Amino acid sequence: MLNDHLRNILQNMPKAELHIHIEGSLEPELIFALAQRNGVSLPYPSVEALRAAYAFTDLQSFLDIYYAGASVLLTEQDFYDMTAAYLARAQADNVRHAEIFFDPQTHTARGVAFGTAIDGIWRACQDSPVSASVIMCFLRHLSEEEALATLDESLAYRDKFIGVGLDSSEVGHPPEKFARVFERARQLGLRLVAHAGEEGPPAYIESALDVLKVERIDHGVRALESPELVARLARDGMALTVCPLSNIKLRVFDVMGSHNLRALLDAGLVATVNSDDPAYFGGYMNANFLAAFEALPLDAGHARQLAHNSFAASFLDPERKRAFLAEVDAFFANPALAHS
Repeated sequence: MLNDHLRNILQNMPKAELHIHIEGSLEPELIFALAQRNGVSLPYPSVEALRAAYAFTDLQSFLDIYYAGASVLLTEQDFYDMTAAYLARAQADNVRHAEIFFDPQTHTARGVAFGTAIDGIWRACQDSPVSASVIMCFLRHLSEEEALATLDESLAYRDKFIGVGLDSSEVGHPPEKFARVFERARQLGLRLVAHAGEEGPPAYIESALDVLKVERIDHGVRALESPELVARLARDGMALTVCPLSNIKLRVFDVMGSHNLRALLDAGLVATVNSDDPAYFGGYMNANFLAAFEALPLDAGHARQLAHNSFAASFLDPERKRAFLAEVDAFFANPALAHS
């Protein structure tokens, strides 16, 4: 059982979120509001019926409903409203900085222009008191040729995103499938991340590092199956963006008590806590921290390490990163702040 002091620390400490799919922050209430605004019919009669459908058996069963939810996003204002709603929730959880994933192919395949999506997301980021930047993800169940075409299309909006990622169905779609598009993105000076080692094996993490040359691993929880990989990740200071509630909801772990977050930290890995698709997986940042700390032997020292890791692993410029890390240090140096 969490004591009140630790609960207050987790809720109030400054933190960064590095693994958030903006389309996965669409709450059922907003899905229905946007459907009504845009005249989109949904296969669910009510908000309650839609929320009841959020019982997933694996990644694919989640993705099916995730793409259905995204169907209501049609205008720049829709993307703005979705992003602004997420950032308000992030601010309430004392998230100071967010690096937000978006999936342009989910929208361009429906006839929504690339610019419509990114302009709405980017404008909401500019209007928020939370520091926020955008990472464009390629859908790995589609072809690399489609990813290359998406990268080409994105270049007209190069000032509105900082990097590229790789998401969607992991099993059967190894990172090396996207070697050329990631090399092109690297040559363009974009930051590189990829989902690996969630449902896929440790070998997918290795090829994300060796072939795609990523700077951060999204998920990565299966790394512990390979001692050699763990040693490499620790030596290189390679960050993992771990998503505890998502891992339980998608059956990566059966219960939170069996999650390996503590083991990742004990192995010297730069693990971070994130919400992934919070509308679908049961909670935003603080809910993920509280659930993990409730179930695992984690203490205030781990909280400080996770807060520190979140900013250290970000793509912020060095000066801003130092300022946020100093804020973390000041928070933990003054116990009274945990009750503010």
